[in-house]
Amino acid sequence: MLKFVKHYMDSISGIEIYPIISLLIFFSFFVGLFFWVFTAKKDYIEKVSNLPLDNQKENIL
Repeated sequence: MLKFVKHYMDSISGIEIYPIISLLIFFSFFVGLFFWVFTAKKDYIEKVSNLPLDNQKENIL
C-alpha cells in the first residue's frame, strides 16, 4: 500500500509545493495568534475569562 502511495505521489507534478504551503499556513496562524495574545487589552481578557463564572451565577439564581 505504501509503495503505491509513494509511486502515485511521485507521479504528480508540482506536489512538492503543498507541504511548504501547509507549513506557511500553520506558522502564520500561530504567529498571528501570538501577536493577538500580546496585543489584546487586559480588560477584554479579564471579561472573557470571567464569562463561564458569570454564566454559572445566573443559572443558580
